Amino acid sequence: MRHNRAGLLALGACFALPAAAGAQSNTPADAAALATRSTTVETVQVTGHRDDTPAKLDHIMPEVAGTKITVTKKTSVTKLDQQPTVIDNNLQQLFVHSPGVLVTQQQTPTQFNLSYRGLGNPQESEYVLVLQDGLPITTDWIGFPTLYYLPLTQGISEVQEIRGGSSLLYGPEPAPAINFVSKRPVPGGPLTSYTEQVGGSDGLYSTYNVLQGSAGKLSFRTDLGYVRSEGERTNAQSDLREGDLYLDYRPDATQRIGLDLHAYDASSGDPGRIGYAQFRSDPSSSPTPDNHDWVSRYSGTLSYDRDFAGSWRLEGKTWGTYQDLASRSAANSQAPASTTLQDELFRSEGLDLRLRDRWGKGNAFTVGIEAYHDDAPFRQFTSTDVLADSSDDNGTARLRQARQSNYEAIFAENVFRLPYRFHVVPSVRIEREEVKADETVRPPSLQRPLLDVDATRYVPLFGIGIGNDFGHQNETYFSVTQGWRPLRFFDVASPFSNVGAANLADNSKSVSYEGGVHGTPVTGLFYDAGLFWIDFDNRIETIVINATDSVNQNSGDTRNRGFEGELSYDFLAARSGGRHLSAFANLQLLDARFTRSDLTNQVGRVPAFAPHALGKYGLTYRAEGRYSVSLTGVSVSSQFFQDSDLPVGSGASYIPAKVGGYTVLDFAADWYLTRQLRVLGGVSNLGDVRYYSRVFQNGIEPALGRNVYAGLALGF
Repeated sequence: MRHNRAGLLALGACFALPAAAGAQSNTPADAAALATRSTTVETVQVTGHRDDTPAKLDHIMPEVAGTKITVTKKTSVTKLDQQPTVIDNNLQQLFVHSPGVLVTQQQTPTQFNLSYRGLGNPQESEYVLVLQDGLPITTDWIGFPTLYYLPLTQGISEVQEIRGGSSLLYGPEPAPAINFVSKRPVPGGPLTSYTEQVGGSDGLYSTYNVLQGSAGKLSFRTDLGYVRSEGERTNAQSDLREGDLYLDYRPDATQRIGLDLHAYDASSGDPGRIGYAQFRSDPSSSPTPDNHDWVSRYSGTLSYDRDFAGSWRLEGKTWGTYQDLASRSAANSQAPASTTLQDELFRSEGLDLRLRDRWGKGNAFTVGIEAYHDDAPFRQFTSTDVLADSSDDNGTARLRQARQSNYEAIFAENVFRLPYRFHVVPSVRIEREEVKADETVRPPSLQRPLLDVDATRYVPLFGIGIGNDFGHQNETYFSVTQGWRPLRFFDVASPFSNVGAANLADNSKSVSYEGGVHGTPVTGLFYDAGLFWIDFDNRIETIVINATDSVNQNSGDTRNRGFEGELSYDFLAARSGGRHLSAFANLQLLDARFTRSDLTNQVGRVPAFAPHALGKYGLTYRAEGRYSVSLTGVSVSSQFFQDSDLPVGSGASYIPAKVGGYTVLDFAADWYLTRQLRVLGGVSNLGDVRYYSRVFQNGIEPALGRNVYAGLALGF
């Protein structure tokens, strides 16, 4: 019933509001009536909506961003040119301005782990939709929504965080959507180049190099990056290579044709997981000295934008991606007798078409379609060569599955500007997902029949947003929106269990209530304070049946509610000279509980990875082209690592029920020696805090200790 109420509310607004908007049209009779009204009423008609101001856009997205409507959605923006250079994809620094985003840190660069408001496990960011330039960069958007790739931060201009309607804007996953906006060349700009050379602790070497410019109507940007590290732990060495090419052709002032090419390759040891006692005594140890992970990803995107006569705009993108995840993993042993070679290949392509019409006095309508397909074969081999290469398939076949996912969506939104500075945004999105798995080889320890599964789900989503601009750059926002999490390959066809796929789970769904106020009421000040309530139903969890068997099924519901606030003040904003001294802080207070569960004694317990408090804060002193210095911090309260809120194991394998709270400080600086040459430096984890935030039933993965880096950057 909760989902139906939100849908009916949005549908009612869609039918009722056009009539209300039409009543404001300026017919001759309306003009005559307006002429007799008071000055106050005339003012309301003229200022029915506000324009986005530059000061506010340093912190939130435009109300209508191209073909996307973000007004009444809660958004946050991090502009990376307003802070020192982020080295080695330090996610704590990258997301320090993103309220509520919890980074679960691991030492090697082959997985990235984010979570939000206690919604699901942060493992590989499975419950967060991560995009680059508006397109998903998860491994398989539907069947395997994990994050094994992030662009190097030196190539990113800003990070957008969208919640309270992110599923209606971008698709699956409840909240939030995190979009990395790539740097682009200036059309008509001169030929420029840039090189960055940095070294640091544990054998860190990082280089990033750019060449960009334009010739007539064509602009381009190309970059090459490489990061190498020996790591803090035994078998934690890593190499990362990235190359990007962007071409921008503008035949006239109304059109743009773009081509994006991305290549990414990461290779790292896998030092394994350790017990709590081992973490306390020697967190640098490695129980798996021969394990290794490989990630390769290549993608291309062709985009076309056009502004038509009048107020219509078209944005279209088509893309293709090839991604290969390979691993070599043996059981915890200093001298394993055999290893398991695993290879997961993903070949995907997609289409995203959006139209926007600005109509009336500040109104905007958007409509669009999306389509996606992925082929994802999954293979495992057993080999006695514990140092076998990722391409070695000479071992004994252990598992083979042919997997596919398909996804289509159609969606529409409209922002209606009403009298007295009110605005209303009804939204609707209809989605279809299909997940297939056809198994030809199963692990030899299993006796069940080979799996052959085809699951299809249709998901209607609705939302309604309401806001009011009440003057002095202050605005209220409120939204009720639906979201969902798709069925994964492992949900419909777990290859490691004797249980078949007779009873497929339903999709996990959410209803989010988000309300608050934000603004820039005085020069240099930005604030955002709001409350949220999320009902997350049909959680899919692994239910243990016996010592060897488990099944992924719907297990219960949770309620996640709390406060999220952000404050930023530039003490020098009112002064001339281009200097800025900015202090910021953001805070999330979370109360998450199970409200229904098929598991015994689960109702009332706190879900895993749902800390009651997450705070981020810092101070930045900068002057463009001269220096940028920052001290930032992240504080996280204690949290449970599994939904049962109980410890596991005993002795050397013991893992406490709670992950301890921690505070980590980072220092970073860019200092210009000349207009072209600057020094880069910093200290990550300034206090050398020994902590962990990534933990499983079979062990702990320690976070990074103190790391120092320094280098030079030259641009000309």
